[in-house]
Amino acid sequence: MSGRYDGDVLAGNWRRRTAVPEVDAEPDLVVEDAESGFCGAVVGFESGAVTLEDRHGRRRHFPLLPAAFLLDGRPVTLRRPAPAPAPAVRQRTASGSVAVDNVRARVARASRIWVEGVHDAALVERIWGDDLRIEGVVVEPLDGIDALDAQVRAFAPGPGRRLGVLVDHLVPGSKESRLVARVTSPYVLVTGHPYVDVWQAVRPQAVGIRQWPVVPPGRPWKEGVCAALGVAEPAEMWRRILSRVDSFADVETPLINAMERLIDFVTEPA
Repeated sequence: MSGRYDGDVLAGNWRRRTAVPEVDAEPDLVVEDAESGFCGAVVGFESGAVTLEDRHGRRRHFPLLPAAFLLDGRPVTLRRPAPAPAPAVRQRTASGSVAVDNVRARVARASRIWVEGVHDAALVERIWGDDLRIEGVVVEPLDGIDALDAQVRAFAPGPGRRLGVLVDHLVPGSKESRLVARVTSPYVLVTGHPYVDVWQAVRPQAVGIRQWPVVPPGRPWKEGVCAALGVAEPAEMWRRILSRVDSFADVETPLINAMERLIDFVTEPA
């Protein structure tokens, strides 16, 4: 009989319990409730309980208690999966292009974009400024385009020194179209929009008006607009216009198309 009691019955790690693994209760995971024997797939959660659906379509709720379920015959503790992280929102520049973070402005290219005046330059900066800095393109305002042909020759465009020119009121038969026709260099792209002034390329709704006033021929367009809208002077009106422009959505499509063409042209590899 002595052999029945050989050794220390309390020896060893008898106090240590087997660790029960935690498992994410992913949809369609099949488990069994250890107490009731109900077996089903995870279909959802409700009030701190997991919902299981068996092969007959019956559903029951079970609290998420430790070691309350069997997975492939082994005890497990189910836990509700952590919510998936929200997808990162891709920031956009005012022109609608994808913003590039932590990138310094590129050293200026030899290529340039010319616009007719300071208002045009300010509007282009407001919408395309971020893109132009990344590309290293400088925008320079002209004082009109009456001497455009001579200015282009002085610029001496070439394969690595392209020139883009944005022109107001570029429509067939206009003075602007005749001046532009004199420029024939393959390294120069002259394009524009049909509006009398770049002001008119801003959507009237952005400025808070139904439409731009019709100014009689022979009267300076900006002064006529100010008189019709009850604004004292063009400088005040321009501040109001520019303050209402936040993105490409606030300007007309012909201006957008013209600027995108010019940017593509002057950044084309030599």
